This record gives sequence, structure tokens and C-alpha cells, in this order.
Amino acid sequence: MSRRAGGVRWLGSAAVQGLLLVVALVWLTPLAGLLLSSLRSERDNASDGWWTAFADPAQLSLDNYRVLLEDSGLVQAFWNTVLISVPATVLVVGVSALAGYAFAWLDFPGRDGLFLVVVGLLVVPVQIGLLPVAKLFGAVGLFGTVAGVVLFHVAYGLPFGVFLLRNFFAEIPREMLEAARLDGGSEARIFLRLVLPLGRPALASLAIFQFLWVWNDMLVALLFADGGSQPLTVALQSQMRQFGSNIGVLAPGAFLSLIVPLVVFFAFQKHFVRGVMAGSVK
Repeated sequence: MSRRAGGVRWLGSAAVQGLLLVVALVWLTPLAGLLLSSLRSERDNASDGWWTAFADPAQLSLDNYRVLLEDSGLVQAFWNTVLISVPATVLVVGVSALAGYAFAWLDFPGRDGLFLVVVGLLVVPVQIGLLPVAKLFGAVGLFGTVAGVVLFHVAYGLPFGVFLLRNFFAEIPREMLEAARLDGGSEARIFLRLVLPLGRPALASLAIFQFLWVWNDMLVALLFADGGSQPLTVALQSQMRQFGSNIGVLAPGAFLSLIVPLVVFFAFQKHFVRGVMAGSVK
């Protein structure tokens, strides 16, 4: 009986692994196609499919990336994406950590009610705030600037960040914090030396969520960024109008836009699942 049970478990494990392998291949196929297309000339891409590169590797070259680097508009759009994504991520993680600690361990009037308001903001769609925020930014001179796009992403990223980190910080044993206070530690010292190191998985998870959302965003950038502050997603979208004659620039630009968030995700993946699971429930 035990041998039969072991065989069933082995078959179940093999089936799961086979399914995961199929999912991985399906997920990676477009990425491989985009990479190979970015390494082929426009003539090769127009004449046959990207998979022919496996039979004829000589058609692969870095010429498209050289042309991309010579395109000042796309290069500027890439750096605009960095200037938007990095500050928006750092600000959301930093402010959310401070607010999450306050909601979890500091007593102040209206704490629970204010936290319910923050949680309620999670259900507010981004589209609702586009028009009123655009009018506000226009009145204060932020419309069409990198700072305006950053502030919009920070405002809409904070409710989720505060919710996630508050729930994670609330799971820290109270005795640990009380022992630190008895040793003379201030709230700032406890937060920096104790809470933040313990909350590293949740902080990494929030950073991944926020960075991926901002880096891949196009809706907010289309409305709030002008020609000099538009990120890479908007610049590539404008290239789509001339896809047939612009594939030599579009393919490497799209791959560059894709590979950066992938690198960020895999760099922090060991903290991802633990942080999300710990911060999702109390």
C-alpha cells in the first residue's frame, strides 16, 4: 500500500512539474521571440519569422541596439522612466513604512478610523482621479512634468503600501518592542534598528509591486507627461503607428522596457512570497 501511495505521489509531482514546465515555456516564448526579433534586421523580420534565427544564427546582430542608442528620443524616454519609477518606489516604501508602523504600534486619536479610510482608498479606481488631479496639477504647474507623474503614482500607491506594511508590522511580537523600550530605545531607534530589518520581506514585496506598476504604466503617463517627460511606454506606443517600418527600433526598445522589471523581480523574488503572505493577513 505504501509503495502504491508513493507511486501516486510521484505521478502527481511529475504532473505538476510538467504543467509548470509548459506554463514556463508558454510564458517565455514571447520573450524569446521579442529578443530574437530585436537582434534581427528589419528585412529579416519582414521576410520570415523570428524562429528561423535558430537555423541561421548569422542573422543576429546588435545593430538594432546601436540604432536605438542613437535615437535621442527613446534614450531620453528610458531615463524619464527611471526618473519616474525609482522616486515613486522609494517614496511609497518610505512613507508606507512610517505610516504602517504608526498604525500598528503607536496610539493616537482616530487611529482605527483613519486606517479604515486608508483601506477604503484601495477600492478607488485610478481613472476616477485622472481628471481632477490633472486640473489640480495644471493649476500648480505640475502638469506635463516628471514630478507630476511621480506624485500621482505615489498618491495611488500609498493606500496599498500602508495596508501591507501595517499588517506585517502588527505581527511583530509586542514583547520584543517593549523590551527595546525598556532598554531606553526611542521610537525612531526601534523603527530603524528593529522594525525595518524585520520587515525586509514586506518592504521588498512592496517595492516590487510599486516598481512594476510604475515602470509598465502608460495610462497615467499619457495624460500627465508631455513630450519631454514621457516614459518609455509612451514613446514606444507612438512608434507603434509606424510598426511596419520601425520594427528595428521598436523591438529592442520593447525588450529593454521588459527586461528591466524582470531583473528587479528576480533580484528580490526570495522575499516576495514571504512578504505578501505575511502582510495579507493578521
